[in-house]
Amino acid sequence: MEKKHMSAFELYKALQPDLPPPAKKSFQQVKVEAKKKKKKVNGSAVTNVKKSKTNKKKIRNKLLKAANKEEGKPAGSNKPQEVEDGDKVTGESLDALLAELTRVNNSRERASLLFQWLIRPVPAKAFFSETWEKKPVFVPRKNPDYYKGLFSTAEFDRILREENVQYGVNLDITSYVNGKRETHNPPGRALPFTVWDFYESGCSVRLLNPQAFCSTVWNVLSILQEQFGSMAGANVYLTPPGTQGFAPHYDDIEAFVVQLEGKKHWRVYNPRSEEEVLPVLSSPNFDQAEIGKPILDVVLEAGDLLYFPRGFIHQGNCLPDAHSLHITISSYQKNSWGDLLQKVIPAALGVAMEEDVAFRRGLPLDYLTYMGVQNSDKEDPRRAKFLSRIESLMKKLPNYAPVDAAVDQKAKEVLHDCLPPVLTPNELATSVQGAATRWADGTVKDVGVLITTKTQIKIIRAMCARLCSDGDAVHICYTTDNSRVYHKEELQSFEIQTEHTDAVEFLIHSYPKFVTVESLPCDSVQDKIALAELLFEKGIIHTAEPLKSPPTVHSH
Repeated sequence: MEKKHMSAFELYKALQPDLPPPAKKSFQQVKVEAKKKKKKVNGSAVTNVKKSKTNKKKIRNKLLKAANKEEGKPAGSNKPQEVEDGDKVTGESLDALLAELTRVNNSRERASLLFQWLIRPVPAKAFFSETWEKKPVFVPRKNPDYYKGLFSTAEFDRILREENVQYGVNLDITSYVNGKRETHNPPGRALPFTVWDFYESGCSVRLLNPQAFCSTVWNVLSILQEQFGSMAGANVYLTPPGTQGFAPHYDDIEAFVVQLEGKKHWRVYNPRSEEEVLPVLSSPNFDQAEIGKPILDVVLEAGDLLYFPRGFIHQGNCLPDAHSLHITISSYQKNSWGDLLQKVIPAALGVAMEEDVAFRRGLPLDYLTYMGVQNSDKEDPRRAKFLSRIESLMKKLPNYAPVDAAVDQKAKEVLHDCLPPVLTPNELATSVQGAATRWADGTVKDVGVLITTKTQIKIIRAMCARLCSDGDAVHICYTTDNSRVYHKEELQSFEIQTEHTDAVEFLIHSYPKFVTVESLPCDSVQDKIALAELLFEKGIIHTAEPLKSPPTVHSH
């Protein structure tokens, strides 16, 4: 007997934006039925544009040749790690690296390789098992050109001259003198005349979203966000010699301080208490007397890296003999188990109240007389019984928790946060942005590029699109139309026909392989082509080869 197929729409249709309870079915029932989904179109229908394994291995080995020398040394949870600086890490230029990464077919692999370049010679596997969220690490390189090409003071000056940079929105002027932190932002546009005058007066300059103005920073962050599975952001800090721009504080992000020019003296301190380990919010400014002694006291020179987890207090000051330019790459803001549970638990309660009468029974008539803060010191057996009932109901909640639905809601936030992808030359030539339709010789040429059942397609990035639901319809949420400015646009999404959900799932799960339009599990050839055309127009997929226009039919 053929197994019953549950379409993707059936799985998604119970999900509302705020996750109210789905009617009829419990989460456990949905899970059981989901496991019965029959297999999608098998591998014989999938056409993969193969690349030489030897060539791919050569690229990876070239990028990582220095990364595997160090095995990573275990240490106490808060003990900082200092990578031995005896071996000069040269590496190739960032431009050359980014050019090589365009030849990597899988965006997840691309992100892994770029992250390894960021932290080498520390192996990425050791970093995530021993250092991530646990302790700082200092990577000296003795190579001032290691990060060359990422950003520069000259690029900063160009941005001030050519872009509409606004004080308080894109740029801050700050100082920290005699234990007092101040912001000195005038209103309006930040022009070189005033910005460089502030700098000459001893103020630090912070560019809040360099990815909006610098294509290289945008490219790097758009790749790295797939390493973290969440938004990667950045700030740039320019500090005059002999000054400090910010008071000691901790942040709510994982921070990678990349020294680009000059040098800076950094001190990093342990969280002051268990409550400040991996905090939900950034801290206010601290006085020096509040933070104790540093666990890491180092000078970053151009080409060096400093990582510290959220909750580790830090401060940086410039030495008298050099200015400092660094970029802080950040990620993992509001990406904790607690953040997910804030979505899961209210949804679980909604489902439980829908399906379990125990959650709907009334409270005791007199519970206000023995519960609440004013009654918390009472010796009353009714309190123990009340608390036992609460505990019993709490233990039942996991049975009703729509975890996948909550994860999808979290994913929508992530997709809204993310940068749009920077297309490689090949992706540009084979996507809607590179379509041949144009104006030439006084007329429109190549209208109506042709997608056929034989056209090979794939999602343009592993993390660029996801199926979501508003309860009555299925939508695709996607990043390709996002702005380079954080949340400048609303979440990008559009509704798809319910019978197309399985085909979109198939495309997402096939990544990074190309598949033919013919292999999409839709009901008709027309549906297959219509879906492919829609996804192509939204920039979500690209083709293995540039699309051609249909032949012109001449009438006689």
